[in-house]
Amino acid sequence: MMIEKHISALLYRYQCVTVPGFGAFITETVSARYNETSNTFAPPKKTILFNSLLQQNDGLLANHIALEEQISFNEAVVLIQDQILLWKANLNGKEVVYLKNIGELSLNSEQKIQFEPVGSTNYLTSSFGLTAVMATALTREQQPTETKVIELATSTNNKPRLQWMRYAAAVVAAVGLYSSVSTYQEYEVYQERKLAVEKDVQNQIEQKLQQATFVIEAPKVIKEKIAEVTQQQPTKSFHIVAGAFKTEAKAQILTDELKAKGYTNAKYLSKSKHNMRQVVYNSYATQEEAQADLRQIHEKVNKDAWIFIEN
Repeated sequence: MMIEKHISALLYRYQCVTVPGFGAFITETVSARYNETSNTFAPPKKTILFNSLLQQNDGLLANHIALEEQISFNEAVVLIQDQILLWKANLNGKEVVYLKNIGELSLNSEQKIQFEPVGSTNYLTSSFGLTAVMATALTREQQPTETKVIELATSTNNKPRLQWMRYAAAVVAAVGLYSSVSTYQEYEVYQERKLAVEKDVQNQIEQKLQQATFVIEAPKVIKEKIAEVTQQQPTKSFHIVAGAFKTEAKAQILTDELKAKGYTNAKYLSKSKHNMRQVVYNSYATQEEAQADLRQIHEKVNKDAWIFIEN
């Protein structure tokens, strides 16, 4: 049994959760802060520390496991001891022990346990539901006095320019409207086809009922029709990759950062043949769509991003 879910549950309510014979996870409250690199305001949170010297059994973890798993206290103690033996074996084998929503444990060059908190879980209950907020820096460009005088002198001749700008704005708005209408029309077509399929299925079910046959065949017909519609949707096998990691925890961290920056479709893919998890900004049905967004990402965000084609 993995006991990290019980440790995670206790960290919401207690400042210190001891794993007898192994160490203690300690929380420390950190106030709201501003990240200049990502231009985000993060809410108050609890950070997690690990102290391998605190190993005395206070009964908190074992009692919680006993109540949750409906076993005796002694059985809970045995489960904890078994988990500790597994962790120590993995650490001695130079492996990283990943505790979901808590962090990673590993041995340093001095054979001491070091802990790295990972994941986006905030154990401060008063900040429940709060997420990082993006902030846009405001700048004011100072223009030379000579330039201002020239602009003032030529302001009376700017009518053609203003008309051209209005025309350009109208064209941009029209293109955006066309894109929205096109997407909406595709959605409407899909909905019409879906309703047609459902109506066809309903007619078949009614015919079956009239013929006094078993209605149990109807779900099979529905599944076949829905699968038929689903298969017609394009497969998004082109991905713009932001980074690749061996551990799921670090892949999740970058995914959360991308979503905080506005990439709502950011995610990480399953393990590749090289045992890496690729974090992507977005996925696309065609290479042309992916290439268009990649150019913007290269210019504004990440010049090292690249396109991965999933077979």
